[in-house]
Amino acid sequence: MSLKDKVVLVTGASRGIGAATARAFADAGAKVALVARSSAEIDALAAEIGSNAIAITCDVASFADVDATIAKVEKAFGPLDVFVGNAGLLDPISHLAEADPETWGKTIDVNLKGVFNGMRAAMPGMIERGSGTIITVSSGAAHGPVEAWSSYCSSKAGAFMLTRCADKEAREKGLRIMGLSPGTVATDMQRDIKASGINPVSQLEWSDHIPPEWPAKTLVWMCTPDADEFCGTDVSLREDSIRKRVGLV
Repeated sequence: MSLKDKVVLVTGASRGIGAATARAFADAGAKVALVARSSAEIDALAAEIGSNAIAITCDVASFADVDATIAKVEKAFGPLDVFVGNAGLLDPISHLAEADPETWGKTIDVNLKGVFNGMRAAMPGMIERGSGTIITVSSGAAHGPVEAWSSYCSSKAGAFMLTRCADKEAREKGLRIMGLSPGTVATDMQRDIKASGINPVSQLEWSDHIPPEWPAKTLVWMCTPDADEFCGTDVSLREDSIRKRVGLV
């Protein structure tokens, strides 16, 4: 599938995987909507990309915000073809018995409710048109517990189940819904993990992490028929076979 002139929305596009993903889709010829809670970074990135990019501030924890954002994107560029749910939080890095409840719940609001909000807002139009791709940036933490990451693990596990549910309900209606588990990526989140000193992930060296351009390129590949076999599940970028298919090795 050619991505030229396809309309793509990327949440959490201000930095890290999200910013790299916006650039990768733009390089593939897509029209890209950059979505984040703050405007400075996405405004600058949209200006860098040019007329095929639009920056929109949005809190993915609010369904009204997400729904209104998609309406703005479609007014600017036309019907939405691809929704990439990348926005995510890790806080609190804390043992469960000591975790701040408000911070814990905020991560659930973004990582789980935010994924639902994106799917709920994007799916009706895609179903009506009989096509569309929804990809959620998942994690190995969706499938196994990590010390001091109870909010992150729980929210990612829930988001993985949302991917499975959405695929079960909408695959026969023409939608492609899947997740990407990128492994550890060299982003600001890894600096926070390193500073915590808790669990084995914090002991990794910076050189152990893959660059954000790798998951970005993989997300573009996931919009092609070559990735159809992964609908309803996660693509793991830890696997050499996937890296080869994407062209990373």
